[in-house]
Order: sequence, then C-alpha cells, then structure tokens
Amino acid sequence: MTGQHPSTAAPGRPPRAPRPGEDSSRARVLMWCLWDTGTSAYNAVMLTFVFTVYLTSPAFGSSEYTSTVLSVAMTVAGFAIALTAPLIGQRSDSRRSRATFLTGNTVVLVLCTGLAFLARPDPAFLFLGVGLVAVGSVAQEFATVSYNAMLPALAGPQHMGKVSGWGWGAGYVGGIFALAFVLFGFVTPGFLGIPTDDALNYRAVALFSAAWILVFCLPLMLKARSMPFRASINDAAAVPAQPRHRGILGAYVELFRTIAALWRVSRATVVFLLSSAVYRDGLAGVFTFGGVLAAGSFGFSLTEVVMFAVAANLIAALGAFVGGALDDAVGPRAVITASLVGVLVAGTALLFWHGKIAFWVCGLALCLFVGPAQAASRTYLGRLIPPGRDGEIYGLYTTTGRAVSFMAPGLFGVFVTLMGAQIWGILGILVVVAGGLVLLLLTPRPPEGFTTARV
Repeated sequence: MTGQHPSTAAPGRPPRAPRPGEDSSRARVLMWCLWDTGTSAYNAVMLTFVFTVYLTSPAFGSSEYTSTVLSVAMTVAGFAIALTAPLIGQRSDSRRSRATFLTGNTVVLVLCTGLAFLARPDPAFLFLGVGLVAVGSVAQEFATVSYNAMLPALAGPQHMGKVSGWGWGAGYVGGIFALAFVLFGFVTPGFLGIPTDDALNYRAVALFSAAWILVFCLPLMLKARSMPFRASINDAAAVPAQPRHRGILGAYVELFRTIAALWRVSRATVVFLLSSAVYRDGLAGVFTFGGVLAAGSFGFSLTEVVMFAVAANLIAALGAFVGGALDDAVGPRAVITASLVGVLVAGTALLFWHGKIAFWVCGLALCLFVGPAQAASRTYLGRLIPPGRDGEIYGLYTTTGRAVSFMAPGLFGVFVTLMGAQIWGILGILVVVAGGLVLLLLTPRPPEGFTTARV
C-alpha cells in the first residue's frame, strides 16, 4: 500500500510533521478530526435529542402522525443512502472529485440545518422540517464516504488506528459539548434568554447547529484538495482499476465488477464488510436504546439520563483514543474482537445486576468498548482497500451498514415481547453483536501481498 503518512509520534498524540515545506501532518490530522467534531452536532442535536423531538411535538399534530411522517422520511433517506453511497464513493476516487463531494455535501448539510429554522410550530411546516432533516442526513452520509476515504492516505498503515481513533473521539466529544450547550442554553434552563414564543428557542437550535458544523468543518473543506491521496497502482494482488462508465447503470456494472474482483483476490474484504455491518448495528443499538433502558428499566430521571449521556460519550471517546493506539500496535482485528467480547460481558452483567449503580458501571463499560470497535472497524477496512478504490469501498461500507440496520431494533422489540420485560431487549442487542463477532472470527486473513499493513 502506498501513500503519504506521518512520521512516528508518541502514543495518544497526533503524528509529527514529516518534512519542512509541507503542510504539517499534525495540522492535516487536526482538520480531518475537526470535521467529525462538526458533523457530530447534526447527529446529537438535530437527529437524536432535540430537533426531531421538537418536530414530533403536539405543535405539529398527534404523536402518531408526526412520528409516522418522520419515520417514512428517514426510511426513504436510508434507502437513498444505501442504494447510492457506493456510486458516490466510486465517483470520488479522484483527488478533485473527492474534495468536491466532501465540500459540496457538507455545504448542503449546513444549508439544510440552517433552513430548519423556518419550521415554525404549525402542522403546515411539518413536511418542511422533516424533509430538511432527511436531506441533511443523506448529505452527511455522502460526505462521510469521502471523509472516510481520506483516512488511508492521510495516516498510512503505521498510524491509521491512532488517527481513526482521534477522529471518532473528537466526534464524541464535539457531539456532547454541542448537545450540552443546546440543552442548557436553548432549552432548560435556557440561560441564553431566547424567547420561547413561536418556539424560537427550539428553532434557533438549527441556526446554532449550522454554525457549529460550518466552523468545525470549514478547515477541511478549504484544504480538501491538498490532502494526501492514494492513486491506483499496478499490483497483481490489488483489484485492477476498471474504466469509468457513464451513467447510473454503468456505475452499477462497475460496482459489481469490483465486488467480484474483491471476492477473487481478497475474500476477507467482502466477508468483513458483512461482519462489520452486523456488529456495527449492535453497537449502534447500545446508544439508541441506552437512554430508554436507563429510564424504563433502571429508574433514571430525565436529568440522570442526560448526565449519563454526557458521561457515556466521554467514556466512548476515551475508548476510541486508547483503542486507536492499540490498533496500530496489535492490529484492528484484535481490538475489534476484544471490544466486542467486552460489550457481551458488560451487557450480560446488566441482565442480572439491577439498580442504578449497576447501570452506571455496566453502561459506561459498554460505551468504553463501543468507541474502539467503531474506530478500528474503519481502519480494518482501510488496511484492506486497494489503492485507488478508497471511496468506492467505503461507500460499500456505508451501504452494508444501512442494509442490516433493522436487526438490533427488531430483535430488541422481539425479546421485550417474548420475555415480557424491557430489560430483556438487551439480549436482542447482544445477539446481534455476537453474530457479528462470529462472522469476524470467520473472516479469512487477506492474501499475502494484498496489504502491507497489520490487520
């Protein structure tokens, strides 16, 4: 594998600059990590905790109606992402187009977020608000494909784990700080003093989030074209570059050829895409249902849930930082395996140890292992991708994740129904994580010469 990568640095710190006259490697890594800090506000504030809660409030109609509208919009957005992410990645496998896709989609994300301010508390504005949130989520996912594709060339095989861990950690930290500022500054107690008439305080959250995204993402947007880039090389073990086809049909033909070629020369890549999709859905379920379980099964108040959310994200960030350093030392496969085992142990303990202390201990342990598993998954794939195919394969990474995103929520509900208690929903999440772990252990090693990196 080729590509520029930073020189050796102390564990836990961004790498040092490689040569005089070049942009600092540390500066490039910082810009890359800050992009995750920026977009994390969209996930935490707009999609999860604040703005979608506002859009499903009684001001827009019955909870059943507003929830259905939001669900349909996000489902359509999910299908759009799953069907087109590999094509977006495929088209971004050149330096100029990768920068264009990252910058363009980030701009769309900022615009959709800011325009959500126009969604006044009136049923007539429901479709506008929901539509902007859905389009923003599509733009964010498309930009993330190009963002992830920068990792192999930015970090190189020696430092990929550390840089990926710093990116994930910066995202966790950024999301929780943005969320905390919104909750206390705009909502309760609202120390910014923004009027609540016409839901101005909730609508202003959209403007704040747009500004947050723009400020933290702008450095990478401005320097995207000068970021390190891995061009395709002639390597017998690598997937040969196919001629670029015109049109959507030709793009799908090329995509299937790439998958077939990967299956022939590195079955490990294809199997890992499947296994990671499964366990990543289980890891997402930890955060999706964490607050629900804290309140419903362990008696947490709303304030306690918010406090736990803050602590959980900070612990996940710490796990990502430490896991990134271990990734470079022992390889991402070992980090992912250990992390998934840790999730299974901590989750199983919650089934038999009750009370708030149990949830604080085991819940934070779960989050500690989620961070490194997510960060190392990105680097595992990055070490397997043939040069010149970064965007396309990371697009497949997004698609496979979307394709199985029903598993953890579905099994959570199944076990709650079968066992008659919410607490048993944890078992559904653990089944998904265990399934992904088994598939990971069955993933073959990449063939000799396909990658020079430790996996």
